Amino acid sequence: MDPTLVLAPIPMTDYLEVTADDIIRVKGHRIGLEHIVERYQAGLSPEQIALDFPGVDLTTIYNIIAYYLHNQELVDSYLTRVNARAEAAYKAWAAQPPSAVALRMRALKAARNHTSS
Repeated sequence: MDPTLVLAPIPMTDYLEVTADDIIRVKGHRIGLEHIVERYQAGLSPEQIALDFPGVDLTTIYNIIAYYLHNQELVDSYLTRVNARAEAAYKAWAAQPPSAVALRMRALKAARNHTSS
């Protein structure tokens, strides 16, 4: 009897998980979906991406890329939201006045630069 190939969908819950509202991570890691997809969009191969994330196996990376290619519009929309949140968080952080420790470090650096000139 010949074995037959049965086509079944890939359960992405084996590779990705929603850890909070609109935050998707590689299952079992703190690596976001955006980290894998943005490297792929930049032209890195799955093997090159695996070098950046040695704890993530190559099968997982290939499946995440396949998910992206099949759901490109949805994932691109997700990436836009993630990047907008990151930009807003950075702007909020940058708008805060420097802490006393940061001011002291700047003063020490300025004094060191002044004495070495």
